[in-house]
Amino acid sequence: MKIKRERSRLIKPDYGDATPPPTDLCLPLTPFDTVTYDGHIAVIYAYRPPNPTNKAIKEGLRRTLAEYREWAGRFVEDKDGSRCILLNDAGMRFVEASCDYPLGYMDRPSPEYLELHPPLEGVQELAQVQLTRFSCGSLVVGFTSQHMVADGLATSNFLVAWGRATRGLPVQPLPFRDPALFVPRNPPNFQFEHRGVEYTDKLRTDISGVSSALLSTIKVHKAHFSSDFLLKLKAKASAKSGMRKPYTTFDSLIAHLWRQITRARALRPEDTTEMRIAVNGRARMTNPRVPLEYFGNLVLWAMPRAKACDLVRQPLSHAARLIHDAVSRVNDDYFRSFIDYSSSKEKMEGVVPTGNITSRALCPNLEVYSWLRFPFYDLDFGGGCPHMFTPTYFPDEGSLFLVPSISGNGDIDAFVGLFEKDIQTFKDLCYSLE
Repeated sequence: MKIKRERSRLIKPDYGDATPPPTDLCLPLTPFDTVTYDGHIAVIYAYRPPNPTNKAIKEGLRRTLAEYREWAGRFVEDKDGSRCILLNDAGMRFVEASCDYPLGYMDRPSPEYLELHPPLEGVQELAQVQLTRFSCGSLVVGFTSQHMVADGLATSNFLVAWGRATRGLPVQPLPFRDPALFVPRNPPNFQFEHRGVEYTDKLRTDISGVSSALLSTIKVHKAHFSSDFLLKLKAKASAKSGMRKPYTTFDSLIAHLWRQITRARALRPEDTTEMRIAVNGRARMTNPRVPLEYFGNLVLWAMPRAKACDLVRQPLSHAARLIHDAVSRVNDDYFRSFIDYSSSKEKMEGVVPTGNITSRALCPNLEVYSWLRFPFYDLDFGGGCPHMFTPTYFPDEGSLFLVPSISGNGDIDAFVGLFEKDIQTFKDLCYSLE
């Protein structure tokens, strides 16, 4: 798949007949922005023909950027040295590309995915898009965004609004912003320990201690779970659990994956394995409530852990209970405690966000990103919904992305990063209910 990048430009907001807003405003980052991953992430959409023109998509983008100005801004530092977003309308990167071959079936994660979106490193722009036209008429849209600007739900809301604008509809959903949501309490109440969870004492560039030769063997495997299999898995996880309600599909599936990945890695019985699970605060914060349209980051992490021997010897319900309880603890009290903690100069002395510890190998741990409730498949530029959606190729051992399948019937695709030596064992175990 040889991609030719033919044109690259900056796209600025279009305010129509309205008076353009000032371009010297700075938006400070919230504690939730600063604690997340500091870098670009990428997603890829594929559309069958017919598709709208690049010009139509570009004009829809300009209208949408007038409401989501952050993506056309730039990071700067304020007078205190803190990073903020300058709403200077400098523009979002817009790349037009083509391929002389038809688009194949993208059923296996591949490094070729990296050619379908702009580069992720050394980027000044806070968002980028690449439109790649294939000889068969298919269109692939590769979008990258700086994670410190917005989380997955906020980003997907922007993308849906962009699709609507391209179709000539009003820009919706509109972003919701309210700095008062995250004002610390007076006096502060540090109900939970955040050092060692969201923050650590010392930033290390690589905590894995894994050789470069072994790192080069990391692959991404895509596992497809049918709705029938998920129902069986949920029933097995909930049987004799002692819970009044059955475990969710999410709890059941990642409990299953945790156990099978632990087996595939052949961890020692005494090893402790931990999951880092992203938890959306929009559904957790209640005083005050935060609308789903909130634009920015609003994610903290649940971190269930277990001895490897207990995880594989105990029934599936044991792992599901560990996950359920850990996620339940990340509630309104926890989010408010984090706000107080991150706003305390004394508490923040000498700590850095754990989200920026770079390690391409997490073994014996896992990092889980659930995109199951994001409206990615609602991105319609006028030719219909995408026939394929995928995260880019992200070869980090221990990373786990859950994405709703294009089938639309409740199937789930899991993108699992593992060392090549462990992948075949994982494949053999993946669909076992034993």
